[in-house]
Amino acid sequence: MKIICVGRNYADHAKELKNQVPAEPVIFCKPETAIPQNSAPFYIPEFSNDVHHEVEIVIKISKPGKHIAKEFAHKYFSEIGIGIDFTARDLQQKLKDKGLPWELAKGFDGSAPLGHFTDKNSLNNINDLNFRMEKNGEVVQRGNTKDMLFDFDTLISFVSRYFTLKKGDLIFTGTPAGVGPVAVGDKLVCFIEEKKMLQVMVK
Repeated sequence: MKIICVGRNYADHAKELKNQVPAEPVIFCKPETAIPQNSAPFYIPEFSNDVHHEVEIVIKISKPGKHIAKEFAHKYFSEIGIGIDFTARDLQQKLKDKGLPWELAKGFDGSAPLGHFTDKNSLNNINDLNFRMEKNGEVVQRGNTKDMLFDFDTLISFVSRYFTLKKGDLIFTGTPAGVGPVAVGDKLVCFIEEKKMLQVMVK
């Protein structure tokens, strides 16, 4: 199972981190060990003093595919969920300054908590889908899939040019503005529309 992540897929988020808005999807990967087991808490790693939350809509691939045309991409996923792309922002900045990959700052153990999935057909319009994160009861991130620079079908088509997609693969589709640090004791709750899909305690 692959965890494929999309960076800078919301223009407002790219701007808040002073990054250029990309002309094509920015892709990186996380290992399977990034997904906590049995709803475990998120433990702030000892190598970072500035871990940020990034809430994202996640799609789950439902059948194998390679070189998938955009017009057929919708046939390759049937479920939508939500997840958090935890990022060691201080480490990421050091890596970026050196022109190095981000994986150490993005793919560490437990960095990709995953919520429940729902049938995409149960949602009114997946391309106009509200989602949000609350930290300690206060909304800190709010997004809508209509604001993605690259929609679900575009992402599936693009990624499948490089990686063969297999059933169960996950695509984290990018985060909206509002990312920020987490601290021990924080309670993060993520919603798709008004349905609670994920809760994570920070330790």
